[in-house]
Amino acid sequence: MKNDKTVKGKHLTREDRDYIEAALSQKWPLNEIAKKLEKDPTTISKEVKRNRISSNKKADSEIISCSNRKNCNKKNICHSSCDVLCKKCKPLNCYRICPEYTPMKCIQLTHFPHVCNGCSHTIGCHVMKQYYRAKVADANYHDQLKSAREGVDITSGELAKLDSLVSPLILKGQPLAHIFANHKEEIGRSERTLYNYLDRRMFTARNIDLPRKVKFKPRRKHFTPSTKPQLHRLDRTYKDFIDYTASNSDVPIVEMDTVHGTNTGKVILTLHFRSSSLMLGFLLDECSIECVNATIDKLYEDLGSKIFKKTFPILLTDNGSEFKAPEGIECDTNGKERTKVFFCDPMASYQKPYIEKNHEFLRYIFPKGKSLNKFTQEDITLAINHVNSTSRANLNGFTPYKLARLLLGKSVLEKLSMKEIPADEVHLKPSLIKK
Repeated sequence: MKNDKTVKGKHLTREDRDYIEAALSQKWPLNEIAKKLEKDPTTISKEVKRNRISSNKKADSEIISCSNRKNCNKKNICHSSCDVLCKKCKPLNCYRICPEYTPMKCIQLTHFPHVCNGCSHTIGCHVMKQYYRAKVADANYHDQLKSAREGVDITSGELAKLDSLVSPLILKGQPLAHIFANHKEEIGRSERTLYNYLDRRMFTARNIDLPRKVKFKPRRKHFTPSTKPQLHRLDRTYKDFIDYTASNSDVPIVEMDTVHGTNTGKVILTLHFRSSSLMLGFLLDECSIECVNATIDKLYEDLGSKIFKKTFPILLTDNGSEFKAPEGIECDTNGKERTKVFFCDPMASYQKPYIEKNHEFLRYIFPKGKSLNKFTQEDITLAINHVNSTSRANLNGFTPYKLARLLLGKSVLEKLSMKEIPADEVHLKPSLIKK
């Protein structure tokens, strides 16, 4: 026995369509038909309207079905010399040659049932008849299903227009999620469809131009934790971090890491806000404790004590040698606490997943293995602004900058030198910074 719930994702069958045709002939209400077939009423209404056909039978009357007929006094439309009103001329088909011909409309065809099935006024009616036939509707359904599997539903002109919009943005290094979020109405198709078009090589851009390519890293060998005492982790372990955040759930969390170009030389210190996905980047002359602490001191001085403590209450980082003097990060020059530092477990970078994931965007501009020595802090800030202006699917199409402006405030972002880049100007390729 059928229940009252609608069945989603299941197509109508020929039996369902036969039932709809019979129900229309008996003038059943829309809700009753939908309930019987366990479908949404909108599904039934669209099915009938989409598949109605015009009657091929001759008109039941010689009266021309024009809404202006009653007051029409036109003569000689066919340029003949007769004095008979055109509406009374049997050989004349006004609907073909009269510029003022307007077909009569039946209110039954403008809303459900949309067809003349079951109508008791068809005899003598002057409106073009519309009917729903299950056999025709089922044939239309299978034809549409077949054509959908054979190719793409887009004309060459529409494809050229879409290509001119999407390909230049892909070639700038913009992810499809960012492009789709900012041009959804212009694209008029789903994000999945764009990927399909790329797979079919229908765009000027190719799959290889997409910034993210899946690559699995080789399995790590089994890691044996060091038995040496690690004083910098005392009361700052990942378990301590979990316990602290459990009792302070409203405190924002900032992840911290470094991005290397080569094994030596300059590195980028990154700070990532979990709440908004905003990332900050600071160029260090070398990967050392002194450079990290000096950068945090400079940030503390620029923001001021109150704003810094509110913005960076917790820093979660890995066990890199540059972070192994946490007291210099946690306390200001007077020894007063300004933040709390916690460390992930050894070889467990997945415990700070957000900053690791966000580094992908930065790597589009600064590929791994390329030296950072030629860049300046202004270059890093420019790149970070482009990254923060990239729309994210996990933020419902918002950019980290826009979300951070709501959470941190515009004045804080200005002090951090953060600026918004217009959507179509976002550039995530090494060519952004020409050195």
